[in-house]
Amino acid sequence: MLEAFQLAISQMRDRKIILLLGKVLLTTLGLLAILGIGLFFLLSWLFAQYLPADSGFAAAATAAILSILASVFLFRVIAIFVINIFSDDVVDAVESKYYPARCEQAKPPSYALGLRMGLASAGRALGYNLLAAPLYIGLLITGVGTAIAFFAVNAILIGRDLQDMVASRHLKDFRDIENGWQLPKITRFILGLIIALLLAVPFVNFLAPIVGAAMATHLVHRQRQEEAPT
Repeated sequence: MLEAFQLAISQMRDRKIILLLGKVLLTTLGLLAILGIGLFFLLSWLFAQYLPADSGFAAAATAAILSILASVFLFRVIAIFVINIFSDDVVDAVESKYYPARCEQAKPPSYALGLRMGLASAGRALGYNLLAAPLYIGLLITGVGTAIAFFAVNAILIGRDLQDMVASRHLKDFRDIENGWQLPKITRFILGLIIALLLAVPFVNFLAPIVGAAMATHLVHRQRQEEAPT
């Protein structure tokens, strides 16, 4: 795991990765901006219905506050959604440098598949976190219990997402993922936990999904190398 992290960090200087980081950053910020603008217009309409006098400033202020809160809580969902769309660029960069034979056999997934995977990931993240919301609330009295539960739930989800990004280049059918493309559960959890923690760090969080995809590429291929018959 540590070696995969070190290799992923060392490759962040690659031109392909730097260009990808720019795309991920702009796309993520663009989606957050769209969210903020949508909130503003929605609140402007609502305030106009119930507070018709000088409601524009109130709508703008409320939208700004809600946008900031939404950015904090939804950044993980948006970031993983975006990296799903561009994941092939990361995996291809790692495979071409470290696993050229596998890279030649890979079939890059379409942007449409990446979009579907991203939407599925976002749906799982929102669904599971909503289901866990009562647990989060109940653990507030412990001081740290809510954070531990939140990172645990999201570590499971993120680990699966990152694993699937790599497998999508090599499988025609995801039902075959158990045939050597599935990481052990503990490895997947630790991978997801590392990235979940990095996603909580300002500024580092923009780089975290790319680091995660690169780490997953190393972990999946090395797992296959260990399982290959000698």
